[in-house]
Amino acid sequence: MLNLAAYHFTPLDDPRGLAGRLRQAATEAGLKGTILVAPEGINLFLAGEDAAVRGLVDLLRSLPGLQGLQPKYSHSSRIPFARLKVKLKPEIIRFGHPHATPLASGERAPAVQPRTLARWLGQGGRDDQGRPLVLLDTRNAQEVGHGTFAGALTLPISCFTELPGALQPHREALRDATVVSFCTGGIRCEKAALWMRQDGMDNVLQLEGGILGYFEQVGGLGYAGRCFVFDERVALDPELRPQVD
Repeated sequence: MLNLAAYHFTPLDDPRGLAGRLRQAATEAGLKGTILVAPEGINLFLAGEDAAVRGLVDLLRSLPGLQGLQPKYSHSSRIPFARLKVKLKPEIIRFGHPHATPLASGERAPAVQPRTLARWLGQGGRDDQGRPLVLLDTRNAQEVGHGTFAGALTLPISCFTELPGALQPHREALRDATVVSFCTGGIRCEKAALWMRQDGMDNVLQLEGGILGYFEQVGGLGYAGRCFVFDERVALDPELRPQVD
């Protein structure tokens, strides 16, 4: 089975209509998983036969505003979801800071590519200007327990909305570093990086594609353990192999 993780920020005039269209397409294709649709875009985790998954991606990319969707793929021996769920939400990931989206700010937070981050890690944890590197894990404590980047700053949070308060005690220590926020697939670290920059931290980047994108392009360099995923596979190793298959 092919597993898909993808999100894309784009203004949607008719999120309810899009949700209905995607529900029908995914059902007809035999796909299972979760599709979240909001006025700010889409967020989806799906699995099924290879051609069916790629067909849905082609459909999404044919729609206005979704041409830039960047899928992340992995494989498993079976579909790791019990059913298909399509939900309308106020946000594609709940954060509660309405300006922490590229739709409100007019641009994405600056990003670092996985291979560049790997090079920085390989040169002693410093960026190309020699500034110390701090990797900020924006996931919750349960996810972090399965693995994270070695030496990353992790926060004692149970949900993403708690991040601003949990980060507050660390802000002064991060002032002279290059901070790279990361998460599973990129959506939380994108919102977190935007919020931090809007809140005065202009030294923050997001890891493009999150941990899964890093695994795809680099492997496990600098990463300790697995990456937790929200399905029956439990977690993926740096070769994108499931813990439970």
